[in-house]
Amino acid sequence: MAAAPPHLRHDLRHDIGAIMQSIQLGVCASRAAASDSTFRRWTEFCSALYIDPLLSDIEDPVLILLLFAHRYRSGQIAPNKSKVRGRTVGDAVRAVGQTLASMGLPDPRLLPSGKLTFRLSRLLASYTRSDPPPTRVKPIPVPILLHTCNRARQTHMPIQIAIADMITLGFYFLLRPGEYAQTSNPDSTPFRLADVHLLRHSIRLDHISCDLDTLYTTTYVGFEFTNKKNGVRGEIIGLGRSQHPAFCPVLATISRVMHLRTHHAALSTPLYMVHSNSQWTPITTTTLTSALRQAVMVLGPTFGITHSDISVRSLRSSGAMALLCADIDTDRIRLLGRWRSDEMLRYLHVQAFPLVQHLAPLMLQHGAFSFLPSTPAPILSPFLKLSNCMLFPQ
Repeated sequence: MAAAPPHLRHDLRHDIGAIMQSIQLGVCASRAAASDSTFRRWTEFCSALYIDPLLSDIEDPVLILLLFAHRYRSGQIAPNKSKVRGRTVGDAVRAVGQTLASMGLPDPRLLPSGKLTFRLSRLLASYTRSDPPPTRVKPIPVPILLHTCNRARQTHMPIQIAIADMITLGFYFLLRPGEYAQTSNPDSTPFRLADVHLLRHSIRLDHISCDLDTLYTTTYVGFEFTNKKNGVRGEIIGLGRSQHPAFCPVLATISRVMHLRTHHAALSTPLYMVHSNSQWTPITTTTLTSALRQAVMVLGPTFGITHSDISVRSLRSSGAMALLCADIDTDRIRLLGRWRSDEMLRYLHVQAFPLVQHLAPLMLQHGAFSFLPSTPAPILSPFLKLSNCMLFPQ
């Protein structure tokens, strides 16, 4: 910058600033904010040790990272001042390394091959091994979901009907909470009225202007991805009718479209918005969790779950679990849920009764297997064969 002619410096500063801003936009805002916060903690940590945060004069920068990881793990410099999991430590160390790399400096975590250094890799592995098992929400059985939706619809209140609709859509489409309910996450991208596609067999319906009778002839509903996580832009995921008179993805979508149309909502309006008492009110993840937990407190003991086992995030795993119990191939489940790896398996619980009830008989039936010999059988030589004939004549 100093070597540039004075009349070019302003443009250079502007362009470099734009580049840095674009780099920041390469990840979601919440992750960028978390990375900035972690690097501030790193800076404070280095200042307390009278170390340059850029590690410019440090002979063994990995040792400083290990010390940072140790204190972050113990909670000394963690945000909540309490012990954190190994994965959280790994995220913090990665944020430091990537921030240094964004400044054009070497990432001290990595070898020239791009792999983690031996000491750091082993330290993070030891943390993960000693962590307690992760807490996972449990899937919610369909009878409990039916109970929740039926009770909500019987009130005939717009907000309660919307709760039933969003639970239905969250279950059938394996949606993330921020796609069908308002969350505190600024990066959430809910499905909007504009994202809805309705078809009667192969005929596309105009869901904004068609009459009510035509709307209810819909046989297939699709949601279009704009900027959803793990979604291909312009791609549409869709489902047909469930054959249930109320708990159906097509009927729930028609309900939301009709409500928003009636109150002249803009195409950019999220499907979870409800017009009630002359104002628009969002259906939040907290609202949905509360409704689901009330139903679990009534019916949960029958199915082996408690209200503390579930939250709104259970709907995604509930839909996946229902498909798995129906013997649907895991690749198809992954496609519908937009999982790009085996991360899907974290959502599924192998102890679901329909999955395991027939395993023991199958194991008994198919357990009488044998192996091919691990070494070749000896070849009988002609001489030995002749000798045997002489010794043991027939």
